[in-house]
Amino acid sequence: MTELHGTQGPTTQPPAPAVHDGAPPRWAPYYGISFGRAVARFFTKYATFSGRASRSEFWWAYLLNVVVSFVLLGVIIALRWSTIEYDTVDFGDGNVYRVAQAPAPWFWALFVLPTVWWLATIVPTLALGWRRLHDANLAGALWIIAVFVGIVGIVFGLLPSNPEGARYDRPEGVR
Repeated sequence: MTELHGTQGPTTQPPAPAVHDGAPPRWAPYYGISFGRAVARFFTKYATFSGRASRSEFWWAYLLNVVVSFVLLGVIIALRWSTIEYDTVDFGDGNVYRVAQAPAPWFWALFVLPTVWWLATIVPTLALGWRRLHDANLAGALWIIAVFVGIVGIVFGLLPSNPEGARYDRPEGVR
């Protein structure tokens, strides 16, 4: 049984109209989305700050960002540790020290990869968090707090969907 509040509709999330493959339109949140579709939506809605994003859309994209970041940094660290070379240095105090040589120039060039990934995903990550807050019926601008206080982003990502968040939906072609 659904509970009604005044003139509002039921408290359950109304389904968005489905397109030909059973997926909701781009402007609607996609509840229960798969990893592959979430990644595709993450990049196709690159700078879309209007509308809503479901928790599954948010967490699959979050997982993608974490995994890619750890892999890129892991490769850099592994290559540094596997190619490290040492010199022996005697400072005249009777002790001999092993000192690591400076990394090769190619090592520093590898740091471009995580930077490129960050630059490629910063806008869609901000937009996704913004839309996630819309799904919880909160102002998207609150996502700016999550940029500076990371744990807040996790809390925002855990918030349940709120049917009143549909006020942020902007069906394409209706603008």
